[in-house]
Amino acid sequence: MALRFIGTDPNPVDGECPTVWFDKDRHEFVFQGWKADEELRATCLETGPIPPSEAVVRLPARMAQMIREACDVAERARL
Repeated sequence: MALRFIGTDPNPVDGECPTVWFDKDRHEFVFQGWKADEELRATCLETGPIPPSEAVVRLPARMAQMIREACDVAERARL
């Protein structure tokens, strides 16, 4: 697995540190974030089921630049 570390939340709270990676072999984004609470999960379920193999996670907006960087890495990996 060629997992490229992109970055972590620059302002972690209580040791929690959402993180972004890009898997170059599988061409996939990998996100570590806060688990969705039941209210968010219920709202997401309004648009369709969430399979047992998937999860809803939250990332703070302050990580937008890291997510953009991961997108750039993904685009370059496909060239």
